[in-house]
Amino acid sequence: MLKIYYDKDADLEILKDKTIAIIGYGIQGRGQALCLRDSGLRVVVSEMAGTPNYELAKQDGFVPVSAEEAAKAGDIIQILTQDHVQAKVYKESIKPNLKKGKALCFSHGFNIRFKQIKPPKNVDVFMVAPKGPGALVRRMYEEGKGVPSLVAIYQDATGDALKIALAYAKGLRATRAGVIETTFDEETETDLFGEQAVLCGGVTEMIKAGFDTLVDAGYQPEIAYFEVLHELKLITDLIQETGISGMRRRVSNTACYGDLTRGPMIITEKTRKTMQKILKSIKTGKFAREWIKENETGRVNFDRLMQAGDTHKIEEVGKKLREMMPWMKK
Repeated sequence: MLKIYYDKDADLEILKDKTIAIIGYGIQGRGQALCLRDSGLRVVVSEMAGTPNYELAKQDGFVPVSAEEAAKAGDIIQILTQDHVQAKVYKESIKPNLKKGKALCFSHGFNIRFKQIKPPKNVDVFMVAPKGPGALVRRMYEEGKGVPSLVAIYQDATGDALKIALAYAKGLRATRAGVIETTFDEETETDLFGEQAVLCGGVTEMIKAGFDTLVDAGYQPEIAYFEVLHELKLITDLIQETGISGMRRRVSNTACYGDLTRGPMIITEKTRKTMQKILKSIKTGKFAREWIKENETGRVNFDRLMQAGDTHKIEEVGKKLREMMPWMKK
């Protein structure tokens, strides 16, 4: 049964005497650290000296320290570095400073799900995962709102892990929007699948395939770019705001009919079976092992694929066209 927690279910007072260590002052780390501090909580930030994020943390009024110092000081240690470096940071700087009763917090379950981090049995391990980037978490907080989030308990050593997790979520004002209960397995597996099959992998390959089809047929690359890439945002914005059915009622009847009749020609039964294979590779850990090995062996395949993507004609065309649209510049 779906369980959603709100403000009434969380008590921020639980965290008043605790120190929260944020390991990594990237987009998510910054957003969470600022919100927690503004909620009256004690926050210490860890970031590598000499980096732009280190300087940003100082500008924001923090005194950034090493991961080791933050782990020593923290009662709750939130690990917000990138997935592929979390295990190294944990083993070298966090694990030696874990004591009974402390808590490890995550916003993505990859390293717990695939056992790259194996916490001792005497600490709480939980997840609070905002369903939006850190900049949005911060903006919604400043507007007195919150970003819907997920909460999961992997290990409840103190008996209070859920209360602590919900208090943490309330510190981000996530409980104003709603915090959905899940598990580390469910969050990790669905997140990876969404990225690979739809949000990143599926969408980018479909964009490039559509672009190549039009250009190979003799159409101008600039026109192809507008039709298969630029206008995609208009559609995804409509879907996000009103759902798929809402989008269909807000585009032309011609576009809607093309959606209903031609979409299934693109996403065929074979495509769905491929999606099942992708999901299986995630659930069995095959993808995780592949990604971990890729990082251990110097990212040769990763860099090759990135280079191939960077040199696709759509990137050349897109760069030129985006210069014609000043409203898109930050």
